[in-house]
Amino acid sequence: MVRAPAPSPIVAAVLATLAAIPALAADPTLTQIDVRAQAERADGPVEGYRAARSATFTKTDTPLKEVPASVTVVPSALMKDQAMQSMADVLRYVPGANVHQGEGNRDQVVLRGNSTNADFYVDGIRDDAQIFRDLYNLERVEVLKGPGGMVFGRGGAGGVVNRVTKQPRFSRVAEAGLTLGDHEQVRANVDLGNQAGERLAWRVNAVAEHARSFREGVSLRRAGINPVLTWSADAATALTVGLEHFEDTRTADRGIPSKNGLPFETGRGTFFGNAQQSEARSTVDSLSAVLEHELAGGVQLKNSFRATGYDKFYQNVYPGSAVNAANTLSIAAYNNANERTNVFNQTDLVATLDAGGMRHTVLGGVELGHQDSRNQRRTGFFGSSAGSIAGIPASNPVATATSFGFRGTDANNRVGSDILGLYAQDQAAFSERWKLVAGLRYDVFKVDFDDRRTTVTPADLQRTDREFSPRLGLIWTPDARATYYASYSYAFLPSGEQLSLATSTADLAPEKSTNLELGARWDLLPSLSLSAAVFRLDKNDVRARDPSGNGQFVKTGQQRTQGVELGLQGNVLPSWQVYAGYAYLDAKVSKSLNTGTDPAATPIPAGRRLALVPRNSLSAWNRFELAAGWGLGLGVVYQGESYASISNAVRLPAFTRFDGALYYGFAGGKARAALNLENLGNRKYQPTADGDNNISQGAPRTARVTLTASF
Repeated sequence: MVRAPAPSPIVAAVLATLAAIPALAADPTLTQIDVRAQAERADGPVEGYRAARSATFTKTDTPLKEVPASVTVVPSALMKDQAMQSMADVLRYVPGANVHQGEGNRDQVVLRGNSTNADFYVDGIRDDAQIFRDLYNLERVEVLKGPGGMVFGRGGAGGVVNRVTKQPRFSRVAEAGLTLGDHEQVRANVDLGNQAGERLAWRVNAVAEHARSFREGVSLRRAGINPVLTWSADAATALTVGLEHFEDTRTADRGIPSKNGLPFETGRGTFFGNAQQSEARSTVDSLSAVLEHELAGGVQLKNSFRATGYDKFYQNVYPGSAVNAANTLSIAAYNNANERTNVFNQTDLVATLDAGGMRHTVLGGVELGHQDSRNQRRTGFFGSSAGSIAGIPASNPVATATSFGFRGTDANNRVGSDILGLYAQDQAAFSERWKLVAGLRYDVFKVDFDDRRTTVTPADLQRTDREFSPRLGLIWTPDARATYYASYSYAFLPSGEQLSLATSTADLAPEKSTNLELGARWDLLPSLSLSAAVFRLDKNDVRARDPSGNGQFVKTGQQRTQGVELGLQGNVLPSWQVYAGYAYLDAKVSKSLNTGTDPAATPIPAGRRLALVPRNSLSAWNRFELAAGWGLGLGVVYQGESYASISNAVRLPAFTRFDGALYYGFAGGKARAALNLENLGNRKYQPTADGDNNISQGAPRTARVTLTASF
């Protein structure tokens, strides 16, 4: 088992903050405040489970009804009520999104059939390192489905995931929570804030957690702290500055292999490979600064700056093949170290004006960025066997790597990229009923790849892509309760998008994604909203290996995802909240990925289904307020069958999982106890994978008890 490290300074700081809580609570000068009610008032865009507004996808404060795209907002209230543990838990409640295993060392999501570990953002700024993210400092998670190139630039073929962090308020915030769960889970968090004089407000969120797992030898330790200050110079100017330090150390668990086209039948806890030699650890340090200023004539200026350093290492000894007829398999091993620095600055100007008989909200902006990445990979050796060892019995699937070292093909490089984005957008109101959103972005994306391998001929490469990304949406609001829209959106994916180039990809033009969509939103009740979208997303010029076997890549073929997404959020009754989503996705190769010279050598034929995209998926969570402070939660997650990879050789069976919760609010509203039960029926299932032979096991019935107190 990977041993958790000794408490770091950040863990010690978090524990010290927790220890100070009793003294804070005893201070008679601190006024008692109902934090939950305050949070609901301060959130503005979100009330309970229902979101009404967002500034993420238009860069202006816009009602969701007037965003011509499919947007799902997962609020902190839902995360808290379900005791969500990860971004994967959040994304299971987003229709059109499916969770990817990410090799057991990172967050990864499949949005409308497009797998990505790069399209993550925080407060609208790129956060594309391959890490795990925590929920401790979030107000909500916003997910855009469909290409978002006009706002976000490169990538985003299927959409983007944006985390919105908690910000200071000019009022008191004081809340602490403690979670105790199965498998020795202990998690503590605090959320503290107040104003310091008339012009300064502060807020600090912190977390520390340790847990083991139902998986043999698997453990987790993470901790983070996020202090933020807001200085209000005057009524027109505010500056918010934040720091975050976050550490995550866990076992890199790549799951189980397959046999005969299905997950191998084995115990839920069986670790294939070597848990003691498998770990993933990351440290994230970030500085953010947001300046907001109102210029003459009501023009709004916003400048957002974020600099982040990521230090990531993972090592894994994992299943490298299927289990064969002799009930043996191969075990593979390697490790990878990556240091990355991201620096981004966005400057936006927003003006509202009347022209041509229409009301216009006009946006103009520029984004500048620099990313620097250093990457080293080492192969695992099993004695004289490099990379993997065969003949390991599936009844005792353990192998120990004797060493890790460079081979001639192992990565050792430094990559730098420079980004320039210029964008403009007009939200034009023809009348009360008809509105138009039109935007265009121009990107310059330059990558310099410095190959530092010494055992092979280095390949120093460079590529610059220049691309326009348009977006167009028409919105019809026939009455106050209904909105309909039609939209077109676009995104491009350069060959060096994830800060990597190879001789086989450096000359390839970007992949291109276009989305056509019809959608609607209805207010069924004053606090209950239903959304629907019908779409077709095409990804063209998909990169694939040349069937001739020359090791090169060719640009050919097309993937298509088309389907329907439904969402329901809000209050059915004053005592009944619901958050539900359904998606039907038909995701497949629509044009064969080959050179056209040898049909028998076609690696990915037309008609093959895309990986990890079930045709049908559904999630629903209900919270009921009972008498005398009691509450009840009941949820269901259904996922239809899917394929572990685009080979369509291994099938992940469909499953249905039920979850539940019991809440009790103490008199005065200052404290709440919650019991959360995941997988009530103790169903055995495999929710995701990373290829045909790295298949994740779903957790058995799991209990967590959380005590939350405001003071």
